[in-house]
Amino acid sequence: MASGVFTRTSLLGTLEAFDEAPAMFSQFLRRHAAAGLYLLCIAAALLSAASLVAYAQEPGSIRLFKVVSPRDEIVIGIEAVQLGGGSGPDVQRFATLVQDKSPLTVWQYASQKDTAGALVQAPIRQVALFKNELVRIEPYSTPLPIKVPGAAK
Repeated sequence: MASGVFTRTSLLGTLEAFDEAPAMFSQFLRRHAAAGLYLLCIAAALLSAASLVAYAQEPGSIRLFKVVSPRDEIVIGIEAVQLGGGSGPDVQRFATLVQDKSPLTVWQYASQKDTAGALVQAPIRQVALFKNELVRIEPYSTPLPIKVPGAAK
């Protein structure tokens, strides 16, 4: 075969290779699109977690407790400075505070959405705690950021 001369079989072979290329390209796209979507989901989850960390306030300002009475149970929040600077656990210092200052006015907390649409633990109303109506006080932990009473909604 002389150089520069194409035979019919070599031209047909070249055309067949072009026919297979779109199938291989679409298969390549399908495989990599799934991987790209997976990476996009991971990136979105990481950004969401980072925004929760950035939105969270300093851990020392509000302490949450679950207060259980014969009628119901509620989540309340109290500022850390109100608990005092004792060396005991927060729940013990809170129980002593309720015992000494009954009735004690605190904020009831619940999960709500803030103006940006993110879930937060927010104060909803003030309640009075009486020492003779309490059955149990437990520390309450939440993954949500905690809003300080009086902060803009």
